[in-house]
Amino acid sequence: MDLGIKGKVALVAASSKGIGKAIAFALADEGVNLSIFSRSEDEIERTASEIRTRFDVHVLASAADVTNTEQTDRVIEETVKTLGGIDILINNAGGPPFGFFEDFESPDWQNALELNLLSGIYLAKKVLPLMKKRSWGRIVNITSIAVKQPIDGLILSNTSRAGLIGFSKTLSNELAKDNILVNNICPGRIYTDRIKALAEKRAAQSGIEYEKAIEEMEKDIPLRRIGSPEELAALACFLASEKASYMTGTTIQVDGGLLRGLF
Repeated sequence: MDLGIKGKVALVAASSKGIGKAIAFALADEGVNLSIFSRSEDEIERTASEIRTRFDVHVLASAADVTNTEQTDRVIEETVKTLGGIDILINNAGGPPFGFFEDFESPDWQNALELNLLSGIYLAKKVLPLMKKRSWGRIVNITSIAVKQPIDGLILSNTSRAGLIGFSKTLSNELAKDNILVNNICPGRIYTDRIKALAEKRAAQSGIEYEKAIEEMEKDIPLRRIGSPEELAALACFLASEKASYMTGTTIQVDGGLLRGLF
């Protein structure tokens, strides 16, 4: 299926590995030119090299922290200068530390909000004028299943990511008239460094092997396996496309059936 986005420009945050990298690859496969960034210059350059080798698209790679507005401003300015604009924004970021309410102090909460809420708001604010100029835009936020079903031991993530859903729903209503669509994806258990770290933590706490911890996590999932970043990336690519032209303000989980609720 031709998704109708060949030649568009996408800004993909935190895209040197995991979900962000998979989304960048999926977009490149559709002919989308890319501006990708992450904190590690070596890793993001390596990812850019892989994309250039496999796909006939332009790739701008930058080292930037999604919570550092000066750095992300520089990325956006260079993207416009090099690639001509931004049509698609993929808001993606790592997660805050594991822990419970009494484990954290005010700076921990501020850091979590900057990482999983304020960074997405800021990037959306910066790219919005560029999208309005073209009367076309797609904003896809990568959040967590925790926004629908809070996860024990992830209070920082549960709270900060939920705020992004409220922001996104409101923004989608405001921007619909401009043909700028805003949607959210909620990953369940996707095989990334974060799920590996969670499995390692559970293994250590329970005195079991890492492989056993993974098996225990899979038992809760109706599909009986942990998902791949590529499976989530397929949905992100669709939501970023012309084919999703009647979808905005939605929040969709990619979780193998883990969420038991109706909505």
